[in-house]
Amino acid sequence: MKYKSFTLLVVILLCFVTKSFSQRGNYRITNGIGVFGGITKFDIATDNFVTNQGNGFLGGFSATVDIPFKWYNISYDIQLSENNVGILARPSIASTTNEFIDYKVFAAQIALLAHIKIIETYLTIDVGPMLQYNGKMELKDKSKEGYFINNYTNLTSGDISNISQFNFDGAIGASAGFKNFKLKAQYIYGFTNILKKLEKQDIDTTGGDSRFKGNQNMLVLGAMILF
Repeated sequence: MKYKSFTLLVVILLCFVTKSFSQRGNYRITNGIGVFGGITKFDIATDNFVTNQGNGFLGGFSATVDIPFKWYNISYDIQLSENNVGILARPSIASTTNEFIDYKVFAAQIALLAHIKIIETYLTIDVGPMLQYNGKMELKDKSKEGYFINNYTNLTSGDISNISQFNFDGAIGASAGFKNFKLKAQYIYGFTNILKKLEKQDIDTTGGDSRFKGNQNMLVLGAMILF
């Protein structure tokens, strides 16, 4: 059901771009479709937990508007990613042995990006806002569900999965290449508190801070094919 909704949204955005920009001005405006993919480095900046950046992957679609004689282009992007992050925990309350346990986070992001032309279409700086829906933090190894999170006495690994699922991000990056193929680098920062929802859960925060604050950050390295 989720994938059907994303597909419908892509179609709507493409129609909007074509209708809105194809006839504007006295010069030819070119619409295009891009398909991109890459690897991700994901982390959550927080004082509540000790985290470890994890690897993941990303793919998506881009509806681009190439505007000649302007210093920028724009695009509407939809991207889906599966990311990983480690959180330091221990197998028992009194244990002195710690290890990073891995969580998986699925995210869907919709972005409106401006592409500032540094060298026409060959090199651009990409920047803009992004809306994100993400799933819960899913523990990858279910056998570690009873581990205790460091910085807390009784908080377990299963207690912290229900994070905030709607977030607002900002993206900045660069694209370099040719008309139909580009290499891309992008940094995404979460302006909203992705851990805020944990404060509404009935969890034991003994030994640590009961106020949760965390901002996601994601580095994306990939490539895009344009049609």
